[in-house]
Amino acid sequence: EVQLVEFGGGLVQAGGSLRLSCAGSGFTLDDYAIGWFRQAPGKEREEVSCVSTSAGSSFHAASVKGRFTISSDKAKNTVYLQMNSLKPEDTAVYYCAAAQGRRCDVMDYWGKGTLVTVSS
Repeated sequence: EVQLVEFGGGLVQAGGSLRLSCAGSGFTLDDYAIGWFRQAPGKEREEVSCVSTSAGSSFHAASVKGRFTISSDKAKNTVYLQMNSLKPEDTAVYYCAAAQGRRCDVMDYWGKGTLVTVSS
């Protein structure tokens, strides 16, 4: 059974940093692309970042490029999202999700999410 569990959310002041972790079980990172998505209150869910260890590629949305970095640890089957220079508009529930293959086009599995709150 594929499971994804997010860790690392919390409250941080604007300009601060957080690192989110997505621990996976029941699959290996070589077979799945892992994406981070977020949903703020009253807004649609948006893709933040995606990584494919098999393709050796990553993607970051324009809104977070230069501030967020996605990385993966195959030994731990874990994907991280390092978030720096956080802004109040980054406040959202952050979800990690897995898509079989090399692209974060259609996600097959989702975690339950972790809340990130950035205060001004």
